[in-house]
Amino acid sequence: MLTTKKKQNIIKKNQLHDKDTGSPEVQIAVLSKRIDELADHLKIHKKDNHSRRGLIKMVADRRTHLKYLEKTDKSRHEKEVKKIKA
Repeated sequence: MLTTKKKQNIIKKNQLHDKDTGSPEVQIAVLSKRIDELADHLKIHKKDNHSRRGLIKMVADRRTHLKYLEKTDKSRHEKEVKKIKA
């Protein structure tokens, strides 16, 4: 589970300005961290289908944010894709 401190650190690393909490970059970073943690959970608990459904929804949500970013600003999109793959 993503704690408040972890989430705040992720936001600080990815925000575009001081009060930024909702830009696509921040949302993608938070979703990516949640996806990573849930994927680790599912490696241990293989039959947890309710969490698996949540994971699929988060991946779809992240993909939607990435598509929006690709439409609006290609360079920012490429930076986010590199962060995700790293």
